[in-house]
Formats: sequence, structure tokens, C-alpha cells
Amino acid sequence: MKKELKRFDMYRRPNKPKWYLKLVEYVAAPFYMWFCGGRVKVDKEVKKLKGPYLILSSHASFMDFAQLVVGLMPRTTGFVMSVEEFRRGDWLMYGIGGIPKRKFTHDIVTAKHMLYFLKRLKHSVALYPEARFALAGVNERLDGALGKICKHAKVPVVLFKAYGNFINSPQWSKHPYRGIRQQAYITKLFDLADLEKYSADELQEKIEKAFERDEYKWQAENGYHTKCKERADGLYRILYKCPHCGKEFKMKSAGVKLWCEECGSTWEMDTLSRLHGVNTDKGFSHIPDWYRWEREEVRKEVVAGTYRFEDEVRVEEYYSTKTGCIPVGEARVVHDQDGFTFEGIVNGKEFKLNKPVSSMYSVHIEYDFLNRGDCFDIATEETSYFMFLKTAENYLTKLHFATEELYDHLVRGKFVG
Repeated sequence: MKKELKRFDMYRRPNKPKWYLKLVEYVAAPFYMWFCGGRVKVDKEVKKLKGPYLILSSHASFMDFAQLVVGLMPRTTGFVMSVEEFRRGDWLMYGIGGIPKRKFTHDIVTAKHMLYFLKRLKHSVALYPEARFALAGVNERLDGALGKICKHAKVPVVLFKAYGNFINSPQWSKHPYRGIRQQAYITKLFDLADLEKYSADELQEKIEKAFERDEYKWQAENGYHTKCKERADGLYRILYKCPHCGKEFKMKSAGVKLWCEECGSTWEMDTLSRLHGVNTDKGFSHIPDWYRWEREEVRKEVVAGTYRFEDEVRVEEYYSTKTGCIPVGEARVVHDQDGFTFEGIVNGKEFKLNKPVSSMYSVHIEYDFLNRGDCFDIATEETSYFMFLKTAENYLTKLHFATEELYDHLVRGKFVG
């Protein structure tokens, strides 16, 4: 009989960072920042804090981690991180104070671990509320329970906010580095009096306001030029719809050019990351404007009830740090107003899974994840599945938009009437 693989234990209690890994961080983080041009400024009010605090951090690249480590030295913090990051090894991820989380689920085990870390271990915790790398240099959707966790934690709340990290190494093309200034700020967001004064909803509203950012606007306003000759590589992954002919998934990019294979419209990215039409007056100069326009187009489909996606997926499952992600089968996926519905054969058995719209306010996507292809992940209480698209090309960004717009329309009722 085939031995059943041991699954990752989400209920294992986290521990404070190990002293020897602290030393590694103290050496490696400043060197990485120096080598890649990272900087961090810490507000005096943060330096005065004595006890543990909750850190809410923007997330754009690995530089976030280094800047936070350097900014807090000689203090250290625990990190809430996606469960698949633990594939690097329990000894390392728990050793640096890792707290596992399955993305975009309503589980409470991670919240309990965070409170244990803050109250019992008397140690700060860093949380990435966007639960993903930024896709277009602007803030992404936040978890709606942040105000509640702040109220329950009853510790000061600190904000980490970075600019330039995304532009230097965007999610859609991490290399080569664009060679741009990367500046982070660590400031106090709430003290204990604020937590008493404001309701959870009011705290949530203030957090969402504090997270607003636009790295491309910051770059242009400060005149930070990038001379990287491959700065538009991969841009088609987020700018997938042509504003000239309206065709989707025909966009391509390379070097400093972005173009539509359907109508031939071409744009060029300058050293301040602005787009200029070469043979068209359509389109957007500011990348986040193009990105938001695409979202609006998806919203129209959702409200009209015409949005639907269907494809075959290769299913990989994250079991544990020892086995990592392994292929377990294939399935057919449909994404529509019923949410994500999967049917196929997984682990040698009939596989049926539905994740209704109400269960996911967003979805985590990965462009060419681990060099295995484009995928998105679906978490259950027991495991995390990584769904690799088999035929749909460059659909991930639209899938990301659709998941959020379906939630807004059908759960939050934002676009009724």
C-alpha cells in the first residue's frame, strides 16, 4: 500500500526568531539593501515603542523584507507568510518567526497564532494585508477584517510602506532589476488610545486609506529614471487588453515596446515608465490607469451577467515542507457567478470542488510559478491546490479582477442598479 504523504500542520505553534538566524538577517539584509539601492526611514514615534506591535506592510518584492529587518534592528519580528513559502524548510521559516497562512480563506488559526505571538511571546508580528505582490504598482484589495484584528491585538499598529520596490522588480517580470531608488517608510499608525477610540470599521477605513499608493506616480514626480533596456518585458501580463481594438490576450511586450498582435498598435515605455503611442493615439500613458480601465471592463461583464471562464487545469497540491508542490491530477474549471467550480480526477479519485463567490474576496495568481506555468491557488481548510492553466493564455490578471468584482457585485452589492 502506498504510504500517505504527511500534510502541512497549520496548527503548529510558531516560535520567536532563532538567535542565529537573527544574526544572518542582521548581516544579509543591510548588504542586500546596499547592493540593490534600498533605503528605509523610521519615524521617531516607532523607535519609542517598547513592547510588541503589529506591523501592516505593503508588499511588492523581496526588498520589503530586507527594509523591514533593517528598520527594526536590533529588534526582530515574526512574519505572516503564505503556506507554500514553508517549502523552503520548517527549520528556516519557523526559525525566522514565520506564521503560515492559506491565502484568501476565512480561517481563524492564523489569527490565533498572531495573537499568541503578540501576547504570549511578547514579540511583534508583520502582516502583509494585500496577501500578494502588487501587480501594477498600486495598492491591491485588503482583507476586510484588519480593523477587528487590531482591536483584538490591543498593541500599537505600525505601517510599513515602500516606493520603488515594485518598479525595480515587478511581479510580471522580476528580472532584470530596473535599477531604481527604493524607499521605505515605517510610521506609527495607531496607538492604544486610537484602538479604544475608533470602532473596527473606522480602523479598517483608516488602514485602507493609509495603504493607498501609486509607485509610477511617485517615480515620475521624483524624476527617478531607469535605464534598463528590458523595462517593458512582461508588461503584457497585466496590460492584456488593447484599448485601440478592444481585443483581449493579444498583447505582447519586449524591450521597451508593448504592442497588440491583433491590430498592430504599439506603445513605448520611457525611462520614467510612462507609455507613449508609437502609431496610435489610443491607450494610457499611466500604467495604473490602463490597469484600472481593464478592471472596469471586467466589472461591466460581471454586472451584465456575461462573465464566464472555462479551461483545463493541471492540479498540483502543497503537502508539506518535505514534498512541496506535487502534481496530483487534472480538472476542468469554470469561473462564473457560482464561483470557482472544479471537476476532474485528483489523487486517483473523482474530484469535485466549489468555492462560492462569498468565500473568496480575491484570488492569488502567479505568473510562471516556479517555472511551471501560470497558475492560481485555491485553498481549503486542509490543503492548498495550485491550478496551472493548460490552454488559456495570459488570463490570470483578468481572473484576478473577476474574482474581486464578483465578490463586490454579489456579496457586497456595490453595483446593484
